[in-house]
Amino acid sequence: MTSARRVRYNFSLQHAIRRATELALPLVIFEPLRVRYRWASDRIHQFIIEGMRDNAVSLRDKPVTYFPYVEPKPGAGSALLVSLAKQAATVVTDEYPCFFLPHLIPAVRHRLPVPLEVVDGNGIVPLRLPDRTFTVAHSFRRWMQKNILDCLTELPQANPLARLKLPTLDRLPGAITRRWKPADFDRLLAGGLDQIPIDHDVRPSPVLTGGSKAAAKQLSRFVDRRLEDYGDERNHPDEHATTELSAHLHFGHIAAHEVVQSVLDHESWTPDQLSKPNGKNHGFWNTSESAEGFLDQIITWREMGFNLAFREPRRYDKLESLPDWAKRTIAETAEDPRPVTYTLEQFETAQTHDEVWNAGQRQLVSEGMMHNYIRMLWGKKILHWTESASQALQIMVHLNNKYGLDGRDPNSYSGIFWVLGRYDRAWGPKRPVFGSLRYMTTDSARRKLRLNGYLNRYSAESATQQ
Repeated sequence: MTSARRVRYNFSLQHAIRRATELALPLVIFEPLRVRYRWASDRIHQFIIEGMRDNAVSLRDKPVTYFPYVEPKPGAGSALLVSLAKQAATVVTDEYPCFFLPHLIPAVRHRLPVPLEVVDGNGIVPLRLPDRTFTVAHSFRRWMQKNILDCLTELPQANPLARLKLPTLDRLPGAITRRWKPADFDRLLAGGLDQIPIDHDVRPSPVLTGGSKAAAKQLSRFVDRRLEDYGDERNHPDEHATTELSAHLHFGHIAAHEVVQSVLDHESWTPDQLSKPNGKNHGFWNTSESAEGFLDQIITWREMGFNLAFREPRRYDKLESLPDWAKRTIAETAEDPRPVTYTLEQFETAQTHDEVWNAGQRQLVSEGMMHNYIRMLWGKKILHWTESASQALQIMVHLNNKYGLDGRDPNSYSGIFWVLGRYDRAWGPKRPVFGSLRYMTTDSARRKLRLNGYLNRYSAESATQQ
């Protein structure tokens, strides 16, 4: 388990069970957490370990051997997978097209003495199904609407471990468990992270708990209480109408398949309700407007990011991936004087002149999340207040990936690059610094949004009192 860290709706686990059944061999589920990755912190580690703890509980009475491992120092676990594989017939793992995970596959496959099978369970649309990289939402929607029914008929099993019968191990080889001790969740979550060389200044989120249990609870709350208002209220920070599931989706504690299935079931949806493909963001599913809007977010917008990261692995996080019109307008405005510029440290500590921007940054730093609309404004103002688009990109990526529990993800890179024109169009009139890029202002946000409670909650005074 590297990115689909769950036991439900998991194509990788389902495939591993199939292999174990065919071979009549025991199944070992190995879930590691390494130290050497950029932005490693208490926040990220704790969120993942909380998920491991949930998996351990879910697998306790199942005919599998669960082996969670948290690396105590860099490189300590580097030989563990190979040592396990020497006892195995095959290794099955997750495919994920972002951050350091794609580099793991070529790094380990030639070292393994058995086949390595990589399984894509990232979204409703398989990564290899589209025949091109999509650059605008309309074209992706039109393609998706022609193919989505086939995808929905091949969802992963809700509970692939149900009624499972496999031969089991009495224990893992002692030579392995003595050298690589299984994770002690109680110790790790009660101060044990202090002994691991990661960033201890980025503290665990006080509002987000990792794991499939918390993810399921959040999904139920969204579907039962928030979905009805999602269409009208999701842009208003005071209304709490969003899913707050992005961190759980990123770490694979819940599957997009389960989320979509839950929403469709809530809507009593059946396939005969689908309209003809039209590329529009409404009127295709023929559900409530709120459900239609949410399905567009989790399928169209989320999966366009995965499409680009998978098909353009060397470009998805670079300025050269932007559309030509965006690169031209960025070049044309490169020498435009900025109204004010801030350093990374000033951005990181929310020391700008803008109360709304500072509130969003404080939420990100303290909680590991940021309201969706505020994050768009947050990015636009970083562009406005830095010396270049290149510097703005570096700052957005660093802050989002360091503090955001949903950072380091194709979907979050889509949001960052949307600020710079990805998946957007040229806008007029041209403006200083922005050129033809979409322009956003705090004054406009204040007029349109209900956010007084949000500003009070994340004010400098509130941050001081915490």
